[in-house]
Amino acid sequence: MSMEYISNKHFTLEKITQNVYAAIAKEGSGSVANAGFVDLGDKVIVFDTFNTQQASADLKNAVEKVTGKSVTSVVNSHWHGDHIRGNQTFKGSNIISSETTFQIMKENHPLRIKKQKEDIEGLSNYITSLEKSLKENHDDNIQKQISFLIELKQSLPTLELVLPNQTFQRELLFSGSTCSAKLFTLGGGHSICDSVLYIPEDKIIFMGDLLFVNCHPTIFEESNVNQWIGILKEIEQLDFEVAIPGHGTVGKKKDLTKLINYFNELISVIRENDSIEEIELPSRYSNWSSPEVYFQNLKILHKNNKEG
Repeated sequence: MSMEYISNKHFTLEKITQNVYAAIAKEGSGSVANAGFVDLGDKVIVFDTFNTQQASADLKNAVEKVTGKSVTSVVNSHWHGDHIRGNQTFKGSNIISSETTFQIMKENHPLRIKKQKEDIEGLSNYITSLEKSLKENHDDNIQKQISFLIELKQSLPTLELVLPNQTFQRELLFSGSTCSAKLFTLGGGHSICDSVLYIPEDKIIFMGDLLFVNCHPTIFEESNVNQWIGILKEIEQLDFEVAIPGHGTVGKKKDLTKLINYFNELISVIRENDSIEEIELPSRYSNWSSPEVYFQNLKILHKNNKEG
């Protein structure tokens, strides 16, 4: 169903249907997370804006090239930086998030960005130290980390936090001349509040970080895995065939089931083992990218289980 359409240093743009495109992040670039857009005929919605304004500028150019239209609305799926730091590229558009996401962005990002801007020298020194390591030990992961940090450094001098100018509580409907879209939140799973965009006519849903495909999902201290499972089960009831994740390749409905099973297995491992030191990565997940995240997830769930 999908096909490569445009490729640049930050993402590969895949045409999913006539109306919907997924911008799949490239490792070591300024994107970090996936994004995409929907052409409703008389309006265009961008879903998430990447980690840097360099990447989001390329996204805006791609939207205009493909649709021949300006971006009408931009959705921030949740508050994490790799989904919102490119907002400044879309200042002329309506930027939308849930009310909860807006409040957390407003509380957390100004200080984070200020600290990063004040420590560009420290970032430069860290990049230099990684470059030395790369000479001694050519590791592809170090190279990707260097590339990512160079993009981050490039973004900082002109980076500005642009907050949503429209919020919603539970859902927001978009009616277009060729199709419609429904933006909604079922609360928090991956983050304190996660929103998704559903295009019923095309049977496609943008999942943000509620879905990771062929890579380990990141569980944070703020994540609520039981709620996350519940949200995925509820979304599974919708009529869709394609699910665009926050990270990883374009997925299908079965990828939601895989993630639910992954979480249930993690919960079982925690319940059945007092110590997690000897736990090994299950072979069925060995081909998923970022295997180190599996062990981070175990630690967080183990800590939460002990505290709970």
